[in-house]
Amino acid sequence: MSKQFESVQATLEKYIPAEELSEVKRILYGYNRGKHVKSLPICQEALDLANKNNFEIVASKVEAEPEQLRKPRIVRLGIIQNSIGAETTAPVQDQYLAIEAKIEKMIDAAGAMGVNVLCLQETWHMPFAFCTREKYPWVEFAESATTGQSIKFIQRMARKYNMVIISPMLERDEIHSSTIHNTAVVVGNNGNIIGKSRKNHIPRTGDFNESTYYMESTLGHPVFETVYGKIAINICYGRHHNLNWLAYGLNGAEIVFNPSATVGELSEPMWGVEARNAAMTNNYFVGSINRVGTEHFPNEFTSGNGKPAHKDFGHFYGSSYFSSPDNCCTPSLSRVSDGLNISEVDLNLCQQVKDKWNFQMTGRYELYAKFLTDYINPNYQPNIIRDPSMK
Repeated sequence: MSKQFESVQATLEKYIPAEELSEVKRILYGYNRGKHVKSLPICQEALDLANKNNFEIVASKVEAEPEQLRKPRIVRLGIIQNSIGAETTAPVQDQYLAIEAKIEKMIDAAGAMGVNVLCLQETWHMPFAFCTREKYPWVEFAESATTGQSIKFIQRMARKYNMVIISPMLERDEIHSSTIHNTAVVVGNNGNIIGKSRKNHIPRTGDFNESTYYMESTLGHPVFETVYGKIAINICYGRHHNLNWLAYGLNGAEIVFNPSATVGELSEPMWGVEARNAAMTNNYFVGSINRVGTEHFPNEFTSGNGKPAHKDFGHFYGSSYFSSPDNCCTPSLSRVSDGLNISEVDLNLCQQVKDKWNFQMTGRYELYAKFLTDYINPNYQPNIIRDPSMK
């Protein structure tokens, strides 16, 4: 394909008549309270920032049923997808500052829209250079999760807008021999650091050579209680692991963000399915974030598949969106542009869906706990019952 198409939604709207389109959207994207997900008005200040700085804004609203005893718990969520801002041959500091300049304008737009909780994409402050297997200059982007320049910037923006911001970054753990981790730092609305989560599952497929740089988290599945709700971060490849999603839910998460960096050839057919399924089965909201654009590196690298060496990972297809516990999802950002996606949600919907479907009540966790305990035993034997008539 010589030119990337904008989005599935834009293509559907272009070619399908309105009456049929409504039914197509119902089947593909679900209903919220019996209707299509509502759009949320975008204020002029945010629109002006988007137009001036060349990024997209999408805004929607997911409602819960009114209750007699509980008041609505309305929270505005935001997710940002972005391309890099400078060539990968530029000095490291110049690359970082070019991205920061983009992000600052998008956070300003989120602030103008009253966003309460915002999450950025995986290692937002750098190119996704782990495909190269080269250590330098890429590890120079790694920084402290408490004093690094990207964290200081996010703290400033969080204080400015009374906003909780999740900053996924490449962490250098100076306390533990300066090892590197793929980390998400949760910055509170006062600019305080609430805590951090790390990537539980590291891919070893295609150009995802991340285990050259960092290994799996040992922090488990932390959930962070903030003034706006209970938040967890399932970083990138963790979305392919159902038990990973489950653990965040059982720990009490109401909102799970999935900051990612993934390319079309590998995962795009899965993108609109996995997070939405997780939101439905675990009864929480999910914000799925993917970076956007194609990043070219100075030196060629191979993928271990016999194909020619190349200098890019492929196209990061963006398409960031929200999923709701009631099986609906919001419109996504495009496949080709920087963007801010906002969704105003009522967290009461999490409990309402739990009460409707009873997934937790019928979960049979003791059954699976026993099975997994047996499975990790080196002497485990699969419980396969063979047809006695087979020779």
